Amino acid sequence: MAKGRMRYWKITSEELGGYAYDEKNLLNWEIKCVREPEDEAHFIGVFMYRNGTAYDYESVKGICYFHNNIDRKELPEITKFLQSKYNGKEMEKGDRIFLKDSKEIYSPKDIAELAKEMEVKFNTKAIISLEFGGITAEALKEAGLPEAKLLPIPT
Repeated sequence: MAKGRMRYWKITSEELGGYAYDEKNLLNWEIKCVREPEDEAHFIGVFMYRNGTAYDYESVKGICYFHNNIDRKELPEITKFLQSKYNGKEMEKGDRIFLKDSKEIYSPKDIAELAKEMEVKFNTKAIISLEFGGITAEALKEAGLPEAKLLPIPT
């Protein structure tokens, strides 16, 4: 089976805690923290790209988050929470906050723990997405990732 890029979506923090993938193959992850009622689209999206996130003409390494319909008065609390765990220099661009050079996390345990903490602290429901590269779907299945949550990425 060919190695390629694969995305898994709609993962809960409980499910993620049971996975045992090779962290070096995780390219990026996102935790979308949604507030009820869902149709009002109030959410915080915490994410990280292994190769950095575009910020103007540079690539910034570290944890980032975006927000939608979240009161700006809440942003310092979200930033402070993430910085207390992962450090990083705060940079803002539009609806995205970057924590430049923050600690990077890739383990299922660390990402699941952050998702659970975000749910409790910010009164949200977390939905996790993971994108892998250089690994087969079979290897990911053996690591516990369910085929039902796989979204192959066309090459």
